[in-house]
Amino acid sequence: MELMRIQTVVDVVYEEGFRKLSKPLYKVASGAVIKNPYAGSYVEELTELIEAGEELGKLLGETAVSQLNGDPHSYGKAVVVGVNGELEHAAALMHPRLGGPLREAVNGGAAIIPSAKKKGGPGTVIDVPLHYKDAMKVRSHFDAMEFRVSDAPAPDEIVVIIAVTDGGRPHARVGGLVLEDIKGEDGLT
Repeated sequence: MELMRIQTVVDVVYEEGFRKLSKPLYKVASGAVIKNPYAGSYVEELTELIEAGEELGKLLGETAVSQLNGDPHSYGKAVVVGVNGELEHAAALMHPRLGGPLREAVNGGAAIIPSAKKKGGPGTVIDVPLHYKDAMKVRSHFDAMEFRVSDAPAPDEIVVIIAVTDGGRPHARVGGLVLEDIKGEDGLT
């Protein structure tokens, strides 16, 4: 993996909806810009990106979690592939091996890791979907975090992002499964 750079964004929310939070909410996204080894050509076997996904799951997961002010609650992942790549390159990075190291970084992770992928050029914005790490049906944690790198991805680059939070949406009040009632066994409830 040819790692070009890492960018981390820490969003600390003190007030939302005209009301202060009892504890600040930390939302952190950490993204890596890497060279796409398959840019500009079709390759059947995507092993190099699958292996890079595992490395990035650990690196970005640990980097993002280290910036939280409390225990990890929510997580998500996203990839922006430069225009000389393909969406399957994003899938190779995110799906086969990235999850295991990310789950280690958040101390759990029974729930599926929500994801988003797209192709684009430098400065492409992507919303990283978020939900509670151990039970995806906890509505208070359905959220997203916007991320972009101003000068990436170049046509032969890929931006891989992991986002985490230390709480749910501020002042959540739309019902559904609450943290106190989760089982955390099946990833759903």
